[in-house]
Amino acid sequence: MLHILFFEPEIPGNSGAAIRLSACTGSMLHLIEPLGFDMSDTKLKRAGLDYHDLAHVKVHPNLDDALAEVPGRIWAFTGRASTMYADVSYRDGDGLLFGRESVGLSEDAMNHPRIEDRVRIHMQPGLRSLNLANSASIVLYEAWRQLGFPGGI
Repeated sequence: MLHILFFEPEIPGNSGAAIRLSACTGSMLHLIEPLGFDMSDTKLKRAGLDYHDLAHVKVHPNLDDALAEVPGRIWAFTGRASTMYADVSYRDGDGLLFGRESVGLSEDAMNHPRIEDRVRIHMQPGLRSLNLANSASIVLYEAWRQLGFPGGI
């Protein structure tokens, strides 16, 4: 199983979309507090549609608790990296760590001893970032493809 980790997400719609992504891919979604919304938020529910009961989601009080539940390597996604997401050889159990919508991952998070490497997604020059849920989707599907889409149809 692959793991998506959202570090201190701020926008309920992004986490709702990630709930749907988790259900559709059989991955585990870890939301790391503080959250910028309540789990009962209507925007979160709307974005997740009726997939909430089908997804594997856990809220963690901090990064260490979340990382303790990921058996594989942790890849930290940031625009400040040279390794490209498609150049990583993902393994079952790996975790894909994404930061807050407004500022990305903190240096403390990216320097955590569990981080295997910092990774980026290709973009046009001069642009700051992609949408959080879109970024997670791009990388998760590449990792799942490399693993042969286990459990998928």
